[in-house]
Amino acid sequence: MHITMRNIHKAFGQNQVLAGVDFDLQEGEVHALMGENGAGKSTLMNILTGLHKRDKGTIIIDGKETYFANPKEAEQHGVAFIHQELNVWPDMTVLENLFIGKELRSSFGLLQTKEMKALATEQFEKLAVSIPLDQEAGRCSVGQQQMIEIAKALMTNAKVIIMDEPTAALTEREIEKLFEVMNALRKDGVSIVYISHRMEEIFTMCDRITVMRDGKTVDTKPIPGTNFDEVVRKMVGRELTDRFPARNPSPGETVLEVKNLTRKGVFENASFSICTGEIVGISGLMGAGRTEMMRAIFGLDPLDSGEIWVNGKKEVIKAPHEAVKLGIGFITEDRKDEGLVLDFSIRENMALPNLVSFAPKGIIDQKSEQDFVDMLIKRLTIKTESSETRAGNLSGGNQQKIVIAKWIGIGPKVLILDEPTRGVDVGAKREIYQLMNELTDRGVAIIMVSSELPEILGMSDRVLVVHEGKISGELPRSEATQEKIMTLATGGL
Repeated sequence: MHITMRNIHKAFGQNQVLAGVDFDLQEGEVHALMGENGAGKSTLMNILTGLHKRDKGTIIIDGKETYFANPKEAEQHGVAFIHQELNVWPDMTVLENLFIGKELRSSFGLLQTKEMKALATEQFEKLAVSIPLDQEAGRCSVGQQQMIEIAKALMTNAKVIIMDEPTAALTEREIEKLFEVMNALRKDGVSIVYISHRMEEIFTMCDRITVMRDGKTVDTKPIPGTNFDEVVRKMVGRELTDRFPARNPSPGETVLEVKNLTRKGVFENASFSICTGEIVGISGLMGAGRTEMMRAIFGLDPLDSGEIWVNGKKEVIKAPHEAVKLGIGFITEDRKDEGLVLDFSIRENMALPNLVSFAPKGIIDQKSEQDFVDMLIKRLTIKTESSETRAGNLSGGNQQKIVIAKWIGIGPKVLILDEPTRGVDVGAKREIYQLMNELTDRGVAIIMVSSELPEILGMSDRVLVVHEGKISGELPRSEATQEKIMTLATGGL
């Protein structure tokens, strides 16, 4: 399938999102679509699949002007979209999610469950996925839910697959398997639009790249004809020097220590400490128990045994509000369901954990609240027309910045960051890294859980590796390498 989009315009109210975008997708290619958060990448693909209507411009598919009425019609014509924000139904089983709206039925209208299970099992085997088909999807990790979405799209026999940050929640092993599947699809003539902020993946997997900035096409080039620095410069409109800012940590006293934390069947005997002004990276494969440890420390999940010490005092944390009182903030990996209230405005989301400070006498001081929100919007360069904009209307990267901003506002002593730059562009990533440095310079202790090994190596002062619910090793910054981390993550010594 050959797709050409010419001079595409789209505005939402007064916000001009696309202002004359050109995009060309050839048969059997993997085409990278890159740009900062808010550049219009997802909007362009939503117009292609009929979720949004263009204001101006033309779409030519296989030589014929074509416009889909909705995503279902696009899928029926061979165009599938794996969205960045997952669309699983949590109370339905994995199998039901895979076949929702496309159930196989007999001539009598009865569900052909056996046949559906066989097809699902076959697809999962191709992706090396091991998830029980009768398990509720809501009980799956974010990474497992991502693999369900990928499998669902691959089962449509699509001629074009749009992948929006498909590897953001995946482990290195799962990414490798996905790349094998993508290469097989390319050989079969399937075209893939690959939206990602992970530059290594772009240069590994893609044939061509189109860069967007501020709702316009900046350039389209073959991958061999460009490089990392050129792509970044075109994305952000300026030179971006070092990918990771230099760190000069000066760790102080121990602010948080956990001893033998255990939640049966999830993790056991987890012990570590962190000092003021320090960044401790937590690495490991998906399902190893990294996130679950952090949730337990924050009081989201119960512990079976173990101790938590804050500033030298033993504490019992049974709920998040107790953790917040102790100065612990938690930026969750799942911003859509746990990090934000999507129907609330930016202001309301940012102010939520800080309402007490704005209402010392029980009445919110609106000026103080607004000044606080405006300061954070400016500091984190959140792209929005107003602090009253609904959070759900923003790009994924800008949503992530709101989540970070609201926890910075509590003035934390310890800040847990779970996948802090998932779905965030290269320019915004550096801004987040700089912000992390500023926080540690002020004495904040940061625990960073990340699936991106370059991020772990670039920002951590120490690295703890988790394997099957246990901390399998600790590496100082000077000794940490991808090879050593992966060895520990897979059970090696």
